[in-house]
Amino acid sequence: MPTKKKRPKRKAAKPPPERQRRAGKRPGAGHTPVIRAPGPLQYKVVELSTVDEGSLERTLNEWVPKGWNLDGVQFAMREASKRPAMAFVFFTRESEAPAHDTEEARERLMRLSETGSPTAELAAENARAHAKRTQAQRMPISAYERLAQLAGLDEPEPLEKGLTLEPEE
Repeated sequence: MPTKKKRPKRKAAKPPPERQRRAGKRPGAGHTPVIRAPGPLQYKVVELSTVDEGSLERTLNEWVPKGWNLDGVQFAMREASKRPAMAFVFFTRESEAPAHDTEEARERLMRLSETGSPTAELAAENARAHAKRTQAQRMPISAYERLAQLAGLDEPEPLEKGLTLEPEE
């Protein structure tokens, strides 16, 4: 004898009453959030070479009281193991907007224009030293003489002029 399929039960005519939500039951519930103007963020990255719950706890307990907010944790895995080899813990915090002192910037630009930058001074000093080294060698020398200098010979061997070997007949 074939079995009868059971019918689903009929739905009630009216839906059940909604539950009342109680404000203040959860932490932060019922409070209006404080919205601050976003300021520039500072970032901090802490590298952990030993990854276990103790090192993660110590890192969080060290930096959160100093005003840093946990932003995330990134794990670096090994192929052969399911345990992470390293972890990078990211923190952020708001910092004050830097104050721009236009007068100080103008004074610094004036000093740099008068004295030049440290890089320009170093380049000028190197150019003067190179000019002194090359001043003695104003006369152009032949490639043969330069090779003799590089080889450490005091004077190159004089070229013998007039001697040519002719092939024998």
